[in-house]
Amino acid sequence: MKAIITGGGTGGHIYPALSISKALLKQDWQVLYVGSIGGLEGKIIPPENIPYREVAGAYLPRKLTPRLLSALLKTARGLLQARQLIKQYQPDLVLGTGGFVAGPVVLAASLAGIKTVIHEQNIYPGFTNRLLASRVDRIALNFKGAAQYFPRKSQDKLVVTGNPIREVILTTERSQGIKELDLVEHKKTMLVFGGSQGAQSINDAMIPVYKKYSQANWLQIIHLTGLNNYEQVLKQLRTSGINLTEQDHYKILPYLDKMELAYAVADLIIYRAGATGLAEITAKGIPAILIPYPYSAENHQEYNARNLAEKGAAIVINQQDLTGDLLKAEIQGLFRDQARLTVMSSNSKKIGKPAAVADIIEMIKEIVDAK
Repeated sequence: MKAIITGGGTGGHIYPALSISKALLKQDWQVLYVGSIGGLEGKIIPPENIPYREVAGAYLPRKLTPRLLSALLKTARGLLQARQLIKQYQPDLVLGTGGFVAGPVVLAASLAGIKTVIHEQNIYPGFTNRLLASRVDRIALNFKGAAQYFPRKSQDKLVVTGNPIREVILTTERSQGIKELDLVEHKKTMLVFGGSQGAQSINDAMIPVYKKYSQANWLQIIHLTGLNNYEQVLKQLRTSGINLTEQDHYKILPYLDKMELAYAVADLIIYRAGATGLAEITAKGIPAILIPYPYSAENHQEYNARNLAEKGAAIVINQQDLTGDLLKAEIQGLFRDQARLTVMSSNSKKIGKPAAVADIIEMIKEIVDAK
């Protein structure tokens, strides 16, 4: 069997597509990944030894602007290029995970009579997936709540699968994380990160937290600042009188390649509200303080965060309300109330879909076999 997988622009679209691609390859499928010209996916996919091609595409402005015409022309060119690729490759199925590149590729497949699937990571669906909903054969959802935002005539296509995550995140044990990150077994561990690029607002709010817990013998913190913000955070800590050589319970890092180690040890997470991170957090059943990025496309991060909060798995702080004092108070309140943390962990675990990849692969097989 042969599949074309497409999705790009951000890691939230790319990594689920990569997980599905790898799972199909293990099932002896042939996979071609189609990305956008110059997109982030072009840096991530080829090193994975997955065949890769590119088509034209552009973000479509939501208002009538001069950029809209240019974007439409690029999208039309991408549609023609995608049609040619599909004609050459003859896939049994095309799956898109969002981003503007998925639009022309999935649409071209649908027009050619190829079986099509889209996967929506966020509780509020992206523009591309909302446009494609009427054309595709199946719509896989990360969150059940996303169903309300799709057209009524598409409801029978919806399947809640969860968001594909890497198997290593599920299998890495706490003991391994403690050892490799040089942590202390008996201490509570807090993980702080703002996504792949970091988040300056979270970094700033953490400085008073570090001052409060500088002498704590029960807490250790892993803080991933983002590569561009790392030196600034170190400078802020020095200015605040915090000497990291004397505070070995603070692990300040620009980034971490093996996120599975940090998830394995975390008792509490402070994070944005990207769909991929939330899928990983809930699969591990970790309580969270979420600070959604207010400028995400169609404000989808706040929708994601509120969904977890409504289910008792997280606390939400809007970025405009975020201060060091507020963050300190929320952290202190949670660590003082172990019963609440336990309930939040259980609620988080209930939301998680650790079998998402396997469920999506089974759905793909059913669709193709139903030809």
